[in-house]
Amino acid sequence: MDVGDLILVSVDDHVVEPPTMFDAHIPDRYRDRAPHVVETADGNQIWTYEGQITPNIGLNAVAGVRPEDYGLDPTRFDQMRPGCHDIDERIRDMNVNGVLASLNFPTFAQFCGQFLTRATADRELGLAVVRAYNDWHIDEWAGAHPGRIIPLAVMPLWDAELMADEIRRVAAKGCRAVTFSENPAKLGLPSLHNRSWDPFWAACAQTGVVVCLHIGSSSQVPVTAEDAPMEVSIALSPMNTQSTLTDLLFSGVLPRFPDLRIALSEGGIGWIPYTLERCDYVYRHHRAWTGTELGDRLPSELFRDQIYSCFIDDPAGLVLRERVGLHTIMWECDYPHGDSTWPNSPEELARSLAGIPDDEINAITHLNALRAFDFDAFSHRPRERSTVAALRAEGADVDLTLRHILREHRGSTPGELAAIAVQAAGRG
Repeated sequence: MDVGDLILVSVDDHVVEPPTMFDAHIPDRYRDRAPHVVETADGNQIWTYEGQITPNIGLNAVAGVRPEDYGLDPTRFDQMRPGCHDIDERIRDMNVNGVLASLNFPTFAQFCGQFLTRATADRELGLAVVRAYNDWHIDEWAGAHPGRIIPLAVMPLWDAELMADEIRRVAAKGCRAVTFSENPAKLGLPSLHNRSWDPFWAACAQTGVVVCLHIGSSSQVPVTAEDAPMEVSIALSPMNTQSTLTDLLFSGVLPRFPDLRIALSEGGIGWIPYTLERCDYVYRHHRAWTGTELGDRLPSELFRDQIYSCFIDDPAGLVLRERVGLHTIMWECDYPHGDSTWPNSPEELARSLAGIPDDEINAITHLNALRAFDFDAFSHRPRERSTVAALRAEGADVDLTLRHILREHRGSTPGELAAIAVQAAGRG
């Protein structure tokens, strides 16, 4: 398949929420208490909510920045590429990258909205903020350009019954994706093994809402040592997803809710065949004494029936695509993060797709994703105008000049970067 003929749907990108996002959606009685952006004395812009703060920093928004300038800058909206937070500019950046549709995870709210849960003790306020976030995301961010943004909801993580109610509410608005934690126990919440989440799982299964588990949504990343180079933590980040998958396969959630669908977001795919083989082996050898009962399916069968995976750049995983499960694999761009392949995603992806039959390429690049999220992009835009070549023709005037950011915040180890992040947020 020629690069220009690809149709690309990215199931993992990110929105840097604009400061005005709550203006039209928060009830008047909570307007003064809603999350908002403030300027710090040293010129950073940060979100504050009920006395807690979270910055927009660095690798969250480096699209269009020279790689040598990556780090904890930018810390201001005007340092970012406008497509990070402006939906019209986002669509232009998608066009120049040849991407038809995109699913966008939160930034200031954090990957599964955990900041919105952690920052408020007033649960009525918290629920109003969660609903306002979802209404903004569905109605404004995704609604501004129908057929281009796959809507994604956040949840009131403190109450599974409220979560179920919110799932039904956003599903009625056409949203078929929700972000949840890869390991809620790390957030001080019940683990994936705890049945207290069952109302949430049941609501997702009943409405066809896919539960997306993004790496880092436990608010933790792999750190081997405080003085390890940052590359160690970045390279090991898919291991969070390996742990999540193993948890899920033995949790009993999938057999209890056979209509539930889960997506492992930004976790990669090359490690999946071994993990499935290992889980099957462990189940066969140890279930007699552990008492674990998964019904009439092996862990690998649960995976292939109910779980989706995705990758940015994973040639080894594509070689093993049949052992992963071709129908489970989806592609991602990760705009505007530091791992993103934007604006050269089609060319970089094509190298990994070389030699794969066209029907399998179509499954991986867009058909699996459109099916998973029940997203009919072609009802808004015909296929012939949805290809990389057609979209890039519309984005021909997009400026791709790499920008330079004066680096004030440098750090090469997880410990150093964590300390700088605290300082950037005005807490140190």
